[in-house]
Amino acid sequence: MTGSTVSRAHQATFGHVTAWIFDLDNCLYPASTGLFALIDERMGAYIQRLLGVEAAEAKRIQKHHFHTHGTTLAGLMKEHGVDPHDFLEDVHAIPLDRVGANPRLAQGLGRLPGRKFVFTNGDAPYARRVLERIGIHDQFEHLHDIHAAELRPKPEPHGYELLCARMGIDPSRACMVEDMAQNLRPAKALGMTTVWVDNGSERGNHDADPGHIDCRISDVGDWLHDLLGEEA
Repeated sequence: MTGSTVSRAHQATFGHVTAWIFDLDNCLYPASTGLFALIDERMGAYIQRLLGVEAAEAKRIQKHHFHTHGTTLAGLMKEHGVDPHDFLEDVHAIPLDRVGANPRLAQGLGRLPGRKFVFTNGDAPYARRVLERIGIHDQFEHLHDIHAAELRPKPEPHGYELLCARMGIDPSRACMVEDMAQNLRPAKALGMTTVWVDNGSERGNHDADPGHIDCRISDVGDWLHDLLGEEA
């Protein structure tokens, strides 16, 4: 089988898809790498400096914003007037040695027919660093980051609508791949096919309603090879 066709077993679910939208963190690399834990630590340190609180209180505030607003940044902007550029530059200043090249994922993406996009609540400079580290930076037509979403993070519908409008994506022929189940609800509401990467992300199973999840997987590279069939 070649990358120009979708395996017969998946034809009914994915055969119509011409645009593939992937989340980045804990999706295109495994949550088990612990990379996002480094960002989490820097968020806590940022809040400590910002509010003059101890580490435990900073952690509580951080998780409050994450649970209430969808991202820590969204809460800090709404409740403390934080400059998003300053925050994102600071918390993303992490080493990437926990993430390595993934030739299997790169091969699968290369064989996947259609247009490919990354849609992340992070910022573009960080996302590009991660994509380059994995070895898949050249696989995507467009990177839609938090600034492109006008600082309205997933799962707010606004960013999804902007991505589709700007890139000429027909949602009914698009598939979104995400590790945060709640972020698939707006995609499904727009008419997208949805894939939940259930691999242990913090709160990844929040709002994991089968009504807005078409397919549940644990590894994107393995799923792509299952979808397309192994090359001869």
